[in-house]
Amino acid sequence: MDILFSDITVITMDDGNPVLKRGYVGVKGRKVAYVGESPPAEKASRVINGARRLLMPGLINAHTHMPMTLLRGYADDYKLQEWLFEHIFPAEEKLDAHCVMLGTQLALAECIRSGTISCTDMYFHTDKVAEAVDEAGMKANIDKPMFCLDMSQYDFEKQPFTHETRMTLAGYKNRDDGRIIINAGIHAEYTSGPQAWRDVVAFAHENDLRINLHLSETKTEHDDCVKKHGKTPTERFLEAGVFSRKVTAAHCVWLTDSDMKILAGHGASAAHCPTSNLKLSSGTARVTEMQKAGINVALGTDGVCSNNSHDMFEAIKTAALFQKYITNDPTSLPALEALKLATVNGALSQGRENETGKIAAGFDADLIMLNMDAPHLTPVYDPIASVVYSARGSDVCMTMVQGRTLYENGEYKTIDVERVTAEIEEYVLPRVLGV
Repeated sequence: MDILFSDITVITMDDGNPVLKRGYVGVKGRKVAYVGESPPAEKASRVINGARRLLMPGLINAHTHMPMTLLRGYADDYKLQEWLFEHIFPAEEKLDAHCVMLGTQLALAECIRSGTISCTDMYFHTDKVAEAVDEAGMKANIDKPMFCLDMSQYDFEKQPFTHETRMTLAGYKNRDDGRIIINAGIHAEYTSGPQAWRDVVAFAHENDLRINLHLSETKTEHDDCVKKHGKTPTERFLEAGVFSRKVTAAHCVWLTDSDMKILAGHGASAAHCPTSNLKLSSGTARVTEMQKAGINVALGTDGVCSNNSHDMFEAIKTAALFQKYITNDPTSLPALEALKLATVNGALSQGRENETGKIAAGFDADLIMLNMDAPHLTPVYDPIASVVYSARGSDVCMTMVQGRTLYENGEYKTIDVERVTAEIEEYVLPRVLGV
């Protein structure tokens, strides 16, 4: 055995035994080899004392735009359509491949530091996103979304989606036993059309890909679609066969009850992004109702220029509080269910439900350890409640993916953060964004 976490509080996310107050977790190679409440017989090369520490599954961010870390604070306090079309899209046009690489590396450093082990990412220059993820040692589901505002000029073979997705698949499909997964992507109902969606679906079937998309994020988006086409965005995507693949639909704020039945009936996942939705005043996703309808609900941060943080602990707490507020019921989305959004539910949304999201023998050693020796985490009556309502990303003192330590006690093992931040200041800000 390579590493043994000894006499430590463990949140396993196993419904049968979700918390071990004094647990032992052994890691051998890439896998969790032992989980129990007494020491294993096998000796370990390294023993980590668990006093005032907590071990739990690494968090899964089900909706990101990692390179947009470069635009953190760039355009705050705007409505979504104005924010996108007048500020963000023009800025993104200036980002070259090197910018995307740097922005992804910065995002990955933030994710690793705050306990995220996998992201579902949608952006362009996906080969650079995949390269950065590969070097950092994290997991990710990555896609370049279909985006064509003028469908009269549409040609599938000439779309950036087609070229980039093929190129990224060639370099990264099944990379490192699936640590990196390539998805197909559709940006949104209002940024392309049915023929493009049908072509993406056919491409996804041909290459056995999942599909990632934005869905009913704002009332304007949703209502305009109904007014123009007589159907909701969900219904239009259904008509084009989009849900014939496994879909992760980001936001889902304005879903109708009928939309929920469609998503549930096709095994789709919703990626709830509460902090971004709050900041952009997009509305409130009905998470508890989606779950009652049978939809797997995962959790995301969205891009940090509509959130300003990749801290999933912040997102977990916000999600829980959000549902209690809108339902006027303090029992809505209790702590364990809120934590599932960022662990087991996130794993299911990525097609990784048999490898990560819980601490169990045979699962990947995708683990994070929190330092609980802090005033804001004292005392601990219920470890899960403490993690959901009191913990912060800054409490993470160790992040491990497939048994490889990526961060420990202030030290990044795979990313030169000083170099990345220096290059962003020297290359991106003055030469690309003009500041």
